[in-house]
Amino acid sequence: MKLRIALGALSAALVLAAPLPAQAAGPPELGWELKETGATARLRGLSPVSRNVVWASGSGGTVLRTVDGGRTWQNVSPPDTAALQFRDIEAFDAHRAVALSIGAGTDSRVYRTEDGGRTWAETFRNDEPQAFYDCMAFFDRRNGLAMSDPVNGRFRILATQDGGRSWQVLPPGGMPEALPGEAGFAASGQCLVASGGRDVWLASGGAERARVFHSGDRGRTWTVADAPIPAGDPARGVFGLAFRDRHRGIAVGGDYRPEQQSPNASATSRDGGASWRPSSAPPPAYRSGVTWLPHLPFAAVAVGPSGSDVSYSGGRTWQTFDSGSFDTVACTRDLSCWASGEQGRVARLTLR
Repeated sequence: MKLRIALGALSAALVLAAPLPAQAAGPPELGWELKETGATARLRGLSPVSRNVVWASGSGGTVLRTVDGGRTWQNVSPPDTAALQFRDIEAFDAHRAVALSIGAGTDSRVYRTEDGGRTWAETFRNDEPQAFYDCMAFFDRRNGLAMSDPVNGRFRILATQDGGRSWQVLPPGGMPEALPGEAGFAASGQCLVASGGRDVWLASGGAERARVFHSGDRGRTWTVADAPIPAGDPARGVFGLAFRDRHRGIAVGGDYRPEQQSPNASATSRDGGASWRPSSAPPPAYRSGVTWLPHLPFAAVAVGPSGSDVSYSGGRTWQTFDSGSFDTVACTRDLSCWASGEQGRVARLTLR
């Protein structure tokens, strides 16, 4: 289903799609325009660069790229990676991208391309049996982090200063101790997100409490706060984060099992993740991905297997506008928003 939204509340958002005709009198409809990718992989990794250039990644070692706004897609998967799951991808332009495969031990790897996916270089392969890398985030074209589930009681952080060409494990002393069973969720590429030049946040679940970690020095030291998202089970916690700036953040999650209820699937922060409040009207079910809509200070979209929701109150209240399945969502600086998910589904946000 689609949500009709008043023109007054959304006039600034019309740039997300083609301009409305001058004679249009009724309110527009927010929706997804599906793009045919030709893929069947589950695409949990998504990195739109612009309204024309989008990268997506997922199961079966799949990496896709479009340079014409989704009209055509190229399969640019790294060779000999069909057994891997690329759950996160970070692209810098139409040519350069870094993809993270998740999994225990050597299944956790990083690949980088500088020629639009024609060739790839493996720049990291995990050799720590306890490590399981989940997500990746970049502050700029050179500096980025990847995070692993706890090793010896603390989340492990991997850092690059050369755009993903080389990686180093950061000292663990600045990371708070993990709770029993605590881990990240490699569901949307959003369990690690960065904002600005130094701030980064890490989402966790699987323990008695869902938590959000924050670092203001590119992962060297961290603080942690509880988040009012369903917890107490390996399938529950915070799955995705989005920060509009270093203060305003949204967390989404819940219980990913479809037979379970997730009545408190979102929370908000106004102090950079130091504290979190439950949404007064959260999404009706588990959500794995979330993004702020560009140039609308209080607007955001959340997605999950059972639908998509929009908020115009900074994440405090949400309304469902689509019932299709997506795993992750992201927007670009030129005001284009995209979502991806199972069976090769990729879509662009429209206002009709």
